[in-house]
Amino acid sequence: MKIRPLADRVVVKPLEKEDKTPGGIILPDTAKEKPQRGEVVAVGPGKRNEKGERIKLDVQVGDVVIYGKYSGTEVKIDNQEYLILRENDILAVVEK
Repeated sequence: MKIRPLADRVVVKPLEKEDKTPGGIILPDTAKEKPQRGEVVAVGPGKRNEKGERIKLDVQVGDVVIYGKYSGTEVKIDNQEYLILRENDILAVVEK
């Protein structure tokens, strides 16, 4: 994949949710919710402040993040779904 996000944007590969409920019921594709977790695959250089200096992003490539359910823009590159969103749309980083 060759994609370079601009400013404070981040490219995230959504992580799929489980196909089963905790009770063992298998969910069809139409009943699944949109994923809200994903792995960061690319980050932009950061936004510029009023002095023109870059402000580094808090997330890095490889981080697993939680983002808003309807955040970002979905794109398909090489038959893989990705989400491009601003750093502000990321709610948390999942610690390992």
